[in-house]
Amino acid sequence: MKRILILFVLISNFIMAQHTIKGVFSPPEEFRVAVLYKVTPTISEYITHAQVDEKGRFEISLDSTVTKGMYRIVYAIPEEDYNFDIIYNKKEDISLTFNSETGLKILSSSENKLMASYNNSMSMITHSINNFYREKSKDTTALVSIFKTQREAQKGFEDLAKNTIALHFIKANRPYIPEHYEEAETYSKNLRIHYFDHVNFTSKTLQSSNFLNERMVNYVFGTAVDSINRDANYKKNINVFCKAMKNAPLEIKRTLLVDLWEQMRDLNYEKVANYISDTYLIDIAKSLNDKELLEGLTLYKNTSIGRVAPDFSFEMKKGNSKVNTKLSELAEAKTYIVVFWSSTCGHCLDEIPQLRDFIKTKTKEEIRVIAVGLEDEPYNWKSMTYDYPNFIHVYGAGHWDNEIGNNYGVTATPSYFILDAEKRIIAKPEDIDALIGYFKLQK
Repeated sequence: MKRILILFVLISNFIMAQHTIKGVFSPPEEFRVAVLYKVTPTISEYITHAQVDEKGRFEISLDSTVTKGMYRIVYAIPEEDYNFDIIYNKKEDISLTFNSETGLKILSSSENKLMASYNNSMSMITHSINNFYREKSKDTTALVSIFKTQREAQKGFEDLAKNTIALHFIKANRPYIPEHYEEAETYSKNLRIHYFDHVNFTSKTLQSSNFLNERMVNYVFGTAVDSINRDANYKKNINVFCKAMKNAPLEIKRTLLVDLWEQMRDLNYEKVANYISDTYLIDIAKSLNDKELLEGLTLYKNTSIGRVAPDFSFEMKKGNSKVNTKLSELAEAKTYIVVFWSSTCGHCLDEIPQLRDFIKTKTKEEIRVIAVGLEDEPYNWKSMTYDYPNFIHVYGAGHWDNEIGNNYGVTATPSYFILDAEKRIIAKPEDIDALIGYFKLQK
């Protein structure tokens, strides 16, 4: 019996054997909790969390069931913006500090410190190379010497990182290093040509981190482009990136390209966003049977500048009677404004009267307004429509679950779409000031 008890205690101690992640956030008043996730190529698995005390301190205990790999600490929301990654090798405790301005600093953990040391060393060498070219130095032997230092540093860190998780990142980050002197233009060109040479897109370790995403963003946006050639340059860079990751699993391609598509969308680079979807993402969505992604890409494309606006039916006054018609059948004006609003929306109650006053300065042959009220019930909306007699009013039942609003991708009110006589979308101003400003520029 005693032997069984001793064995039970030993097993319990083994299971409870643990490492810790300790940290200090600063300034402490900005942080409340540290949430730990295990990152895999496709999902982030919640592990545990710890409260941050009044001095910014937190401590997370890891028992023996926690496996080695890439982990992410989230400290605020939205989670995708407020986080940092660490390596857990199941051999050591991790101690760190994190400042909202200066970022992450590893205090203890040989593997994480190795990564930090590598990044710092390579950054300093890159800075020296950039200084050489910026100062237009003629001392070619000095540059060759810097390249030699860079080559030796890269090899040295790869040797130090053998049999570690960190090695995946150090090898993937290996830069183009010339054997001889190169002019600045040649060197810059070769950096881009060889940018993805050592990136293994099939590595589950790299897939379980921000590395591939950061590599993608740095390449696509890394070259300054003028506004005239901007879209063409982005498309070219995207093609190079997609060729480099041709062997990556479809799920990884989807994750990376959706993120890039969203960035282009948020920057209002509609042509580039639609290029990503038309050339790559739609096929990926079909292969993965991702109907939600496919619908989102199609919706965005259908409401992009230059597209014919989604059609919808409504009833309007014509003389003393009411007739059923469609947006596509209107032939009264040179320009149309489709505005989505709500009688319960504070911003709408501020902006819609301004839209009315602006329209009073125009004739019906110049501009017509189709005001779609996204509502839960019609009574308040109906009474308010009398304040806007020059608008064509359309009742959008269901508020956010309304077919017209959904077809236009409306997620906020008021939302404006300016159409030409053929009902092509020519502008999507963010607010009433931008709308009025648009028409002033057309004079």
